[in-house]
Amino acid sequence: MQLSKAFPVPSEHLVERNAKTVQNYLEKFYQLPSLQYQSARKNSTSMIAEKLKEMQRFFGLNVTGKPNKETLEMMEKPRCGVPDSGDFMLTPGKPKWKRTDLTYRILNTVQLSKAQVERAVEDAFRVWSKASPLTFTRVLQGEADIMIAFARRDHGDNSPFDGPNGILAHAFQPGPGIGGDAHFDADETWTQSSTNYNLFLVAAHEFGHSLGLSHSSDPGALMYPNYAFREPSTYSLPQDDINGIQAIYGPSHDPIQPTGPSTPRACDPRLTFSAATTLRGEILFFTDKYFWRRHPQLRQVELNFISLFWPALPSGIQAAYEDLDRDLVFLFKGRQYWALSGYDIQQGYPRDISNYGFPHTIQAIDAAVSYAGKTYFFVNDQFWRYDNQRQSMEPGYPQEVSRVFPGLESRIDAVFLQDYFFLFFSGPRYYAFNLLARRVTRVARSNLWLNCR
Repeated sequence: MQLSKAFPVPSEHLVERNAKTVQNYLEKFYQLPSLQYQSARKNSTSMIAEKLKEMQRFFGLNVTGKPNKETLEMMEKPRCGVPDSGDFMLTPGKPKWKRTDLTYRILNTVQLSKAQVERAVEDAFRVWSKASPLTFTRVLQGEADIMIAFARRDHGDNSPFDGPNGILAHAFQPGPGIGGDAHFDADETWTQSSTNYNLFLVAAHEFGHSLGLSHSSDPGALMYPNYAFREPSTYSLPQDDINGIQAIYGPSHDPIQPTGPSTPRACDPRLTFSAATTLRGEILFFTDKYFWRRHPQLRQVELNFISLFWPALPSGIQAAYEDLDRDLVFLFKGRQYWALSGYDIQQGYPRDISNYGFPHTIQAIDAAVSYAGKTYFFVNDQFWRYDNQRQSMEPGYPQEVSRVFPGLESRIDAVFLQDYFFLFFSGPRYYAFNLLARRVTRVARSNLWLNCR
C-alpha cells in the first residue's frame, strides 16, 4: 500500500469509475434507491450527498457529502455484506431468538479441510457463548437454527456475492426460514492465518448478525463492518460487542462476567501514545493494537488496527522513527525492530537491536527520532545517539535526558520530528522542544494532535 504525495487530476474514466463505486456502495449498504427506480430518486444528486454524509458519519470521516479520497478508500475495503443502516433482515423490530440453546449446521466447505472449517465455526460461536447465556450445538442433518454455507455470486437469497474481495459474507437476523443463516463467498481465499481472510474472524462477525446484532461504528468492535485481522489464538471479544449481545440476551451464566478490550478514544483526556513517527508526510501515533494516521495538510485523522496494514507486526509497538535519507521507517518492540518502505515491511526483519550497538541489558526502546544524520534513542531517563552514516553508536552515550533536553523531567513515551522541533510525548501531554533555542516552548495535551479541542 503506497501513499502518493501528489493528487493528479482524475481522468474521465476515473471519475466515471468513482461515481459507479459510490452508487453501488450506497445502494448496497445505505438504502440509496437503485437507478432503475428513478421516481424514488427525483433529486438524485442531493440524495447521494445525504447518503454519503450518513456513511461518513458512520465511519467517523469528515462529513462533506462528497466522494473524497478517504471516503473512496473506505468504500474499497473488504467488508461484510450486511447494510450499515436500514432493515436488511427479514423480521422487523429487534429480532432475537426466543430460546438460548441454538443449533447450527455446516452445509458445505471450500479450500480449508472439513475439520478446519468445523473448528473455525465452533471457535466463532464460542466467542458469543462466553459473553452470554447462549449455547450452540452442531447438527449433521435436518434444519438447524443457523445454516452455514459457502456460495458463489447469485445464490438465491437476493444478495449475490461479487467474486474475490469486496463482500466477504453476510448473515440474516434471527427468524424462521433463512433467518439466522450465514453465507460465505466461496470465491474468497479462506485461511486460518493472517493471509487473505481468516474464516474464524469473519464467521464470528457474521454470527453476531445471526444473533440479532447490527453493525457497530466502533472501529475496534467485532461488529465493525470492515475486515481487519486480529490474532485468533489470543482473541478476546471487545467490550462494545459484549455490551451488544448482553443487551439482547442478558448476562453470561458465568459468576465472573467477561470483560473485553475497549477501543481507544481520540479525545479521552487520559490517552497516551506508545510510539509516534512521520511517514512520507503523514504522522502515525501508536497505542496498543491501533495506530492513528494524521495527514498534516488535510488535518484528517483515522484510527486503524496495526494488523490491518501489517499482519506480521505485533501489537504494542514501543518506538518508531523515520530515516528520511533512506526513505525507511523503523518500528521497535522489545529487542526486535522492523523496517518499512512506505507501508511495506522489508525482507530480513525483524532484527535484534544489538545491530545498533545496544548492550544486552537494554530490553526495550521507549522512543526514537532521527535528525541531521543522527538517531536519538530514549530509554528510561537516558538517551543514546547513533550515527546513521557510520552505522554505529556515538561514544560518550548514554547521557541524561534532563541535562541535554531541559524541561523534560518525565520518561519519554514517544517522539517525532517536525520542522526544528522534537515533539516529546509523556503520559497524556506533549512537549515541543525547539532544537535551535534548546528549550521547551510549548506544553499541551497529546490528543490535540488527533483534532480534539
